[in-house]
Amino acid sequence: MSFVLSVHADRWRAHMHSTAAEIASVTGFPVVPIIKGNGYGLGQARLAREAESLTGTVVAVGTVFELEEVLTHSLSDVIVLEPSDPRDTASAHTWGEVGDRWDSKRIIRTISSTAGLESLLEGSGSVRVILEGRTSMHRFGFTEGELLRLFADHAVRDAISRGRIQILGLALHLPLEQPADEPAGSGTARVREVLRWHGIWQAELATTELPIDPTLWLSHLTDSEYSDLRRFAGEVLVRARVGTRLWLGDRGALTAQGCVLAVHPLPDGVHVGYRQRSGPKGGTLLIVSGGTTHGIGLSAPSPAASLRQRFVTAGTGALDAAGRALSPFIWDGKQRWFAETPHQHHSMIWLPRGVVVPKIGDLMQADVRFTTSRFDAVLGLG
Repeated sequence: MSFVLSVHADRWRAHMHSTAAEIASVTGFPVVPIIKGNGYGLGQARLAREAESLTGTVVAVGTVFELEEVLTHSLSDVIVLEPSDPRDTASAHTWGEVGDRWDSKRIIRTISSTAGLESLLEGSGSVRVILEGRTSMHRFGFTEGELLRLFADHAVRDAISRGRIQILGLALHLPLEQPADEPAGSGTARVREVLRWHGIWQAELATTELPIDPTLWLSHLTDSEYSDLRRFAGEVLVRARVGTRLWLGDRGALTAQGCVLAVHPLPDGVHVGYRQRSGPKGGTLLIVSGGTTHGIGLSAPSPAASLRQRFVTAGTGALDAAGRALSPFIWDGKQRWFAETPHQHHSMIWLPRGVVVPKIGDLMQADVRFTTSRFDAVLGLG
C-alpha cells in the first residue's frame, strides 16, 4: 500500500534556485529556507540536504523538536522560529538536551518575551538570539515599549556587553492578507509596518554602544514589497525567510499518487464499507492507497473571507453531513467521490458507469495539501 510523491527533480531544483536568486536580487542577501513541520511533504532531512546547494549559511525550523533532524542533515546554522520561553516546560527541557549534544554556535533562538531573554542571561558560553517584534499578526513578540525597556535593563545590557547574549537582529512575521482599505502611493500595509519597526530598531541601535546586529528577518513580503522597502529605507539589512514559495512554488514538478489496490465492479444497491452505504448504479468501487495517516481527508478550516467562499463552505458541509464528499483522487480528468470517509491507510472511491476502470497497480493522482500530507515514499530526489 503506497501513497507516493513523485518529483521531477531537475524542474523542482531549477525552481528552487531561480526563486532563491530572485529573492536575493530584491533583498540583497541570501534567502533563509524554512524547513518545518512535515518538510512541506518532502521531508525535513531531504530539504535540509537540498538547501545546502543554496547560497547562504542559515536555514530555519519551526520548533526545537525539529532542530536535531535538520542539524543532522545540514551544515548550516539553524534558526528556531517558535520563541524560546522557559514557561513552556516541555520545550525548555528539549532545549537543554539539544544544547548538551550540539554546538550552540550553530543554533539561533527566537526570543519574543522578557522571560525568554532573562532565562538566558546567566551561564557560560554565548547564546545567539533574534528578537521578535509583535506585528499586526498579534501572535508573538515584543511591543515597542517592551523592546525599549529591555535594552534599558542593566542585566540585559551586561549580558550583551560580555557576549553572553548575541543579538542577531529583529524578526517580523507579517500577515498574508492585506487590509481592504489600502491607501495608494505609500506602499502596502506590510511595507509600512516594516518601515515603522525599522525606524524603531535603528533609533534604538543608534543610542547604544551595544554590539547588536541591525538585520531584519522578515516573512511574507513579496518581491515588489522588498524592492519598496529598499527604496524607502535605503540599504536596510534584510533576510527573507521563505518556505512555501521555495519548495512548493512549482506544483507541476510534484505529483501525489495513490496505488489502486483492488477493483470491484458492483451491481446496483450493494452496500459497502464500515458504514454500509450504497453507491451509483452500475458503479465500480476502487480501493486506493492513501488514508488519514497520509493526510487524506484532513483539511485546514476555510477562511471563508468572501460571500462566495461562505456559500462553498456551507455547501461542502451539507454534502459531508449527507455522507457525500469529494476525494482528492483524480481519475479520467475528474475528482472522484469517496464511498465513505477515508480509512487509516487507504480510501474507498466510487467510479460511475461509463468511466474507464483502472487496473490493480495503476496510480491515481491526488490533489493534496502538501503541508498536511505524509508520503510513504518520495521518488526522484533520492
